[in-house]
Amino acid sequence: MTSQQAAMHESAPPRDPSKKDESSQEVVAQLVANHREFLRFVERRVGSRAIAEEIVQDAFVRSLDRGDEIRESVVGWFYRVLRNAVIDHQRRQVVANRRLDEFAAELETTGDGGAELANVACACIVRLADTLKPDYADALRRIEVDQLPVKDYAKAAGISSSNAGVRIFRAREALRKQVARSCGTCAEHGCVDCTCGA
Repeated sequence: MTSQQAAMHESAPPRDPSKKDESSQEVVAQLVANHREFLRFVERRVGSRAIAEEIVQDAFVRSLDRGDEIRESVVGWFYRVLRNAVIDHQRRQVVANRRLDEFAAELETTGDGGAELANVACACIVRLADTLKPDYADALRRIEVDQLPVKDYAKAAGISSSNAGVRIFRAREALRKQVARSCGTCAEHGCVDCTCGA
């Protein structure tokens, strides 16, 4: 703020709060009246109705507190706000896409990441699976760990495919309950970065 603006601001009479409310209501009314045009404007630039709605809504909420600062056309001012919000969204999207590309390149050079993902899960899962009924433990080990298709497991176990499906379902449920009993809150959060030490 320049010294001249500061002097004018100091010498200006205090604003009547009711005028501010009226001004804010006028701003809101104009923004609401042009909502569809704002939405079309943003959607053409981002290519997604859902993202456009999110950007318009966010800009609208942020603008409500600044309605008394507008010295020009409300609609023109809001289009500038939306244009800046679209640019910010596109910049964030470029960064997110770059990170995904880097992750994909990393997966290509290091493999599928299966070993890393297996190490993230709670170490006590395998130990707890062995405490289940032998049929359940075997089904979990063969289907979940060895990645054997349910149909092939059924053939090897000498049971029907539907029985194998029921068995693996019950085995997963039994394991889920056993993990919850043994690990407590660790299990509630997906056993990521397990610290239960079980």
